[in-house]
Amino acid sequence: MRKQEYSAGMVKLSFWFSDFRKVINLINQGKSLKEIKLLNIEENLFAAPTQDRAIQIFNTVSNRVKSLDQSFYSLFEQSDIATQKIINLIAIMMTDSLFFDFVYEVYREKLILGSDELDDSDIRIFFKNKQLQSEKVAKWTDYTLKRLGTCYKTMLMEAGLTGRSTGNRKILKPILDMKLEQCLKDNGMKLILHALTGVR
Repeated sequence: MRKQEYSAGMVKLSFWFSDFRKVINLINQGKSLKEIKLLNIEENLFAAPTQDRAIQIFNTVSNRVKSLDQSFYSLFEQSDIATQKIINLIAIMMTDSLFFDFVYEVYREKLILGSDELDDSDIRIFFKNKQLQSEKVAKWTDYTLKRLGTCYKTMLMEAGLTGRSTGNRKILKPILDMKLEQCLKDNGMKLILHALTGVR
């Protein structure tokens, strides 16, 4: 997996599952991303409140879709909603290195240790470590890090990997569809498979 530069851009983004699903459905119907981009401008595909937001949703979701091999698109159509949400999360991990590291270093570690709670302190420790490793992250304000932590918790919750609650979240280990596991292996994405299943 290619490492991108760390970014705090996720504070402005959402899980956007229904939008992700819409784009994959249109691709599976033979539409190109260029055609979907036009449709979005003409028809407000994602029911966004402003055109700027519509463009931002398309740009983000299309990047997520493009990060996955095409074999994921047909698998997505055949999968249940729980698996579709995990595929969406995988695409988010593929397009955001810091979030990938968070799932790999914090969530995976919790699964390995058999811990069933994600604490706010886990998130703070993760960012403290990253500030020591990265000059860029070291410059971010506490406010940015707090918002980013909230965003990461929301992404995991929306994907069904943690329970819905304020404060500490209950960790829910996903039962991955065998076809999804195989798709990850076939595409050289074992680190993501390990992150989601708690494998050393």
